[in-house]
Amino acid sequence: MSSQANVEHKGGCHCGAVRFSVMAPAHLEVVHCNCSLCVKKQNHHFIVPKQNFTLLQGESILTTYTFNTGKAKHMFCSRCGVQSFYTPRSNQDGCGVMPHCLDPGTVKSVSIVQFDGVNWENTMKTSDISKYSKSPTD
Repeated sequence: MSSQANVEHKGGCHCGAVRFSVMAPAHLEVVHCNCSLCVKKQNHHFIVPKQNFTLLQGESILTTYTFNTGKAKHMFCSRCGVQSFYTPRSNQDGCGVMPHCLDPGTVKSVSIVQFDGVNWENTMKTSDISKYSKSPTD
């Protein structure tokens, strides 16, 4: 993410069974990917280092979906079906968080970053997406 100071955001799924806390800037850079799954699910997300994400409740109710390489772990609530976070294929050391699953009041703005997931292998050669899962000390 950027050099902005992080704030604590809280959020979760629709039914409230899954809750989390995430440290991230108040001005979010949200990734819009055009891969087959992101397009179908409208999987818009911002990425943080794994240590900035804390699952507060609901681990036992999460269901995981994987496909293709199996590296991305798309976790969703088995009650309401909402995916509020996941492990992206592009950032195995990070967590992708859905900004629309955050509680109101902590997000000041959202800017959009496009990611060409249709051409994933070529995009990863030139993309700087890996920066989002690095902490400032990495």
